[in-house]
Amino acid sequence: MSTAEQQPPATPSDALLGPADIRELAEVLGVRPTKQKGQNFVIDANTVRRIVRTADVRPDDVVVEVGPGLGSLTLALLEAADRVVAVEIDDVLAAALPATIEARMPSRKDRFALVHSDAMLVTELPGPAPTALVANLPYNVAVPVLLTMLDRFPTIERTLVMVQAEVADRLAARPGNKVYGVPSVKANWYADVKRAGSIGRNVFWPAPNVDSGLVSLIRRSEPVKTTATKAEVFAVVDAAFAQRRKGLRAALAGWAGSAAGAEAALVAAGIAPLARGESLTVEEFAAIAEHKPAAERPAL
Repeated sequence: MSTAEQQPPATPSDALLGPADIRELAEVLGVRPTKQKGQNFVIDANTVRRIVRTADVRPDDVVVEVGPGLGSLTLALLEAADRVVAVEIDDVLAAALPATIEARMPSRKDRFALVHSDAMLVTELPGPAPTALVANLPYNVAVPVLLTMLDRFPTIERTLVMVQAEVADRLAARPGNKVYGVPSVKANWYADVKRAGSIGRNVFWPAPNVDSGLVSLIRRSEPVKTTATKAEVFAVVDAAFAQRRKGLRAALAGWAGSAAGAEAALVAAGIAPLARGESLTVEEFAAIAEHKPAAERPAL
């Protein structure tokens, strides 16, 4: 048997990063993960494969990834998708990622694009419109980044994000749940949201002090039916949960101009004035927004 016959055929997964690869890359780059930037690098290839499977990444997908770090998930996404666009804010990591892709997956390098920017500032992406968002989001900015990306890129149909377990619970919570709140309602404006699994601490370097969770968001086939704008609906949501222990008549008094005005809007929307925000669906918040009292004109 020849040497060539003895060697097992190379597989795409050989390109994925393992714990030793991650630490070596970090050492070469002089990278030390910081809590300030919410950096926890995934060092387990099986975990990134699982994320890609759970995200239902397809061969024709254009995937946007926020916070690719050293490229663990990026490489796994490149195996499965048509294209990957990575958005990275860190100067060192952004500079190094294209070289990592070229070294470990040269046949896919033309299918990769890097945007060196804060994801909150990105308003357009290179190449075809994204169809999926898959990311290990920095814990400290996970919710605003997620909501911003869903808002700015309506072609994103499927999203899977890894976030702090507590944040995952909040995003996926249903009305009546004690952790149901602003993130839950606003995420549901865009998508059907559900928990998609849990991730242990030992697959990260450094290991975080909290567990992580996967959240799946499937874009609504039809937007919430309302004559109110998103901004108008979100204003009601923010007001309702700013004083979440109060009934909505009191919590929405500032928003409506008075407690009586809030009660009128609630009654018109078919909501009990003493109900609390945590019991309402996004559709019910939209109904309240539609009935905001007109501002009283000052006396002449």
